[in-house]
Amino acid sequence: MKKIEGSPQTLKQLLQNTKYSIHYYQREYMWQRKHIEELIDDLSSEFLEYYSANDERAAVADYGAYFMGSIVLTSGRENAIIDGQQRFSSLTLLLMYLNNRLRSNGQSYNTIEQMIFSESFGTKSYNINVEERRECMDAIFHDKDFDTTNCGESVKNLYERYTDIESIFPKTISDEMLLHFCDWLAEKVYFIQIVATTEQDAHKVFVTMNDRGLSLTSTEMLKGYVLSEIKDDSVREKMNGIWKDKVLLLKSDDDKGDETFIKAWLRAHYAETIRETKAGAVNKDFDIIGGSFHKWVRDERNKLGLRESADFELFIKKFEKFADVYRRIRQAETTYAEETKYVYYNAQVNFTQQVQLLLAPICFEDSIATIIEKINLTARFIDILIISRVTNSRSVDYSTIKNFVFHVTKDIRSTDLATLKQKLQQQYLNLNFSPEEALQDFALNSFTRKYIKHILARVISFIEECSGVAPNYCNYMNNQTKNPFEIEHIITDHFELFTAEYSDPDDFKRWRNRIGALLLLHKSINASLNDSLYEDKLRKYCSNEGNIYTESLGQLAYQNNPKFNKFISDNGLSFKAYEHFGKAEIAERTTLLIQLFKLIWNDALFL
Repeated sequence: MKKIEGSPQTLKQLLQNTKYSIHYYQREYMWQRKHIEELIDDLSSEFLEYYSANDERAAVADYGAYFMGSIVLTSGRENAIIDGQQRFSSLTLLLMYLNNRLRSNGQSYNTIEQMIFSESFGTKSYNINVEERRECMDAIFHDKDFDTTNCGESVKNLYERYTDIESIFPKTISDEMLLHFCDWLAEKVYFIQIVATTEQDAHKVFVTMNDRGLSLTSTEMLKGYVLSEIKDDSVREKMNGIWKDKVLLLKSDDDKGDETFIKAWLRAHYAETIRETKAGAVNKDFDIIGGSFHKWVRDERNKLGLRESADFELFIKKFEKFADVYRRIRQAETTYAEETKYVYYNAQVNFTQQVQLLLAPICFEDSIATIIEKINLTARFIDILIISRVTNSRSVDYSTIKNFVFHVTKDIRSTDLATLKQKLQQQYLNLNFSPEEALQDFALNSFTRKYIKHILARVISFIEECSGVAPNYCNYMNNQTKNPFEIEHIITDHFELFTAEYSDPDDFKRWRNRIGALLLLHKSINASLNDSLYEDKLRKYCSNEGNIYTESLGQLAYQNNPKFNKFISDNGLSFKAYEHFGKAEIAERTTLLIQLFKLIWNDALFL
């Protein structure tokens, strides 16, 4: 092996005016929303620990540093990243978000742009230089929408993670402290840069660090600690086998699956405290578990009841059982099953704290049947929680809601079924959810778009199910097909055609975007209708190419459809056909949706 150099480097030192390449066999950017959430939460929490109101920017020089781990490179005109591209790519997305936000505020921070892209031989290019990402990165940098249809997995993930950052970046970091945060991110976030002369040597370093135990994970260190406290050799060997088998299964689903599970499990069952949402607050149980959870278990062994050898043996048996429950939940999140449909629904809108809440009420002694019932009850509450918040323009993103979720977690922790129902019923009442108030002005915008699609898909599937038709929620939400469903505006976007009814363009936009004026249609149909007026659209709506909710705007939906008509009659629903569609009709369709909301999102499951 030739010369190897290692040195601490700030993010600014690593990225400013420096090009990096990623070899073809390492180009996939794979991070998911949960990884971005953890990164943003860790960075923002660390920054807020040092920030004080009215600090001058110069004060950031005395703030504490944050260590991001190592990055392994080969030297050359464009350094090849052997290990670290997921973090580098994600931090670049964060820098682009900060840059866009500063520009929208009329501010600038030249260093950030130099960390994103730079000029070489008269040509500007991104510092992480991958050609297939360029168009997507251009759109993100200029804060424009980007269509990921027909794009590769890396590009889709990059764009989705950027939109995640837009929604989850904490409001606790206000515009007034944004430049302070940018300074801290650039100057106080450190890596250990390891540079090898050749790519072969760089790979040797990477393998040595990861395969020879020089960089043990928290899972490995937790296993070592727990096993070291078991006195009997045969028991220790058996427990080691159990641990290894479960970790292999967890990693087969996700290379970080073991760590993700352990964090969720420890938070669900053992964390008693959480960091306050104010500058200068210190990390507590919940926050520490998100990092070095092995150290937290060791330090808090009494809190976990770990006193004798048998307690550590039981800990591994619990690890085994709850790992199985965790994998069952993950399966329910990705594959629709009637038995666990609410778990699936919640995952489709990226509610990433679901696993923690679902694990909370489960007891080690519970049977599979009891576990499933508890999961369904809790998932049903999460479903209502999501809808109650988003229809009132309140975020359900990680940083916004983690404290609330933590307190619900503690409230329902290790409860029997009867107690769980009682507590969830009270939590539901505490939400004070009123569909009448929430839906009157609920409209399509950049925040509500994904939720409105989810809501319409749920409503349509509910109507189908109650009318004797197989519910089609999965298809309505599937964006990976050639002809996915999209949100359709019933009223075409031409204010000049409707001046008699709407007072001005803003009034027209408000009514046109209200949920009562929206449908779900196949992309191809949506495109073909384009600028058509309602009377022309109606023929397409009623052509059996969409769904019953869309078809219900016309007379045909009510003819020779006894089960649909019975569903309407039994529930007193105000379905009707419309020859014309304006303000009055939008208001009536909104009233209909309120009626359907009361049937779908209520507390009946807890009673």
